[in-house]
Amino acid sequence: MEVVIRQDRRDAERYTAHFMAAFVRSHPGCVLGLATGGTPEAVYAELVRLYRKGEVDFGAVTTFNLDEYVGLPPEHEQSYRHYMAARLFNAVNIPEERTHFPDGTAQDIAAACRAYEEAIRQAGGIDLQLLGIGRDGHIGFNEPGSSLASRTRIKTLTAATIRDNARYFGSEDAVPRHVVTMGIGTICEARRIIMLATGANKAEAIAAMVEGPVTAMVPASALQMHPDVVVVVDEEAGSKLRLADYYRWVFEHKPDWQRVVR
Repeated sequence: MEVVIRQDRRDAERYTAHFMAAFVRSHPGCVLGLATGGTPEAVYAELVRLYRKGEVDFGAVTTFNLDEYVGLPPEHEQSYRHYMAARLFNAVNIPEERTHFPDGTAQDIAAACRAYEEAIRQAGGIDLQLLGIGRDGHIGFNEPGSSLASRTRIKTLTAATIRDNARYFGSEDAVPRHVVTMGIGTICEARRIIMLATGANKAEAIAAMVEGPVTAMVPASALQMHPDVVVVVDEEAGSKLRLADYYRWVFEHKPDWQRVVR
């Protein structure tokens, strides 16, 4: 696991976007796993800017999103399909038929989850997965206590996640209680993973994920077992890392050929 500590939030967001753009340039037909929420909004805005400048082409890219609310139709303004269309898909040249989401409106959600796993396999697997992290260490909607081997499935949100997401819905009562999410096992099958976390409220989760034990109570800690994870944080999110100085030293002394983003 490589930890990249950037000076501030904007720098961390920009680094993540340029990392992803560089990956797409070097793997034009890649499969991207995408995240939603507040964390990646600026990343998508920067990717749109790079696309408009002609610095990245998404025409051959395939995408799979991490999760979706149960019961929200795609046109609902809080659905993640709507989120992705508004922030990325409508502004770049990813063909709509190459964008995929878990189906939270299916009558048989278990069958839809199996179909989603199969679609990922048919696409050749995810080449690069973008992640954020919850304050309790969740990734996707894999709440604390989730199986580290879990696959795409329905999950019940915790009270803490409902509170965190209420700002998007106007009240806690309006937040759906159930979601469909890629499992931790599904996420960890991505060939490369990049996680972005900013702000002091993510510092404890980042420290637990990177330097704590591997435990289902911190679902993101499963990423310690992955061979190729880059964790991008600003100074605030990295403030509780005991080895922060070492991570900075490693990054500064990387040979140029190892640098995806300079």
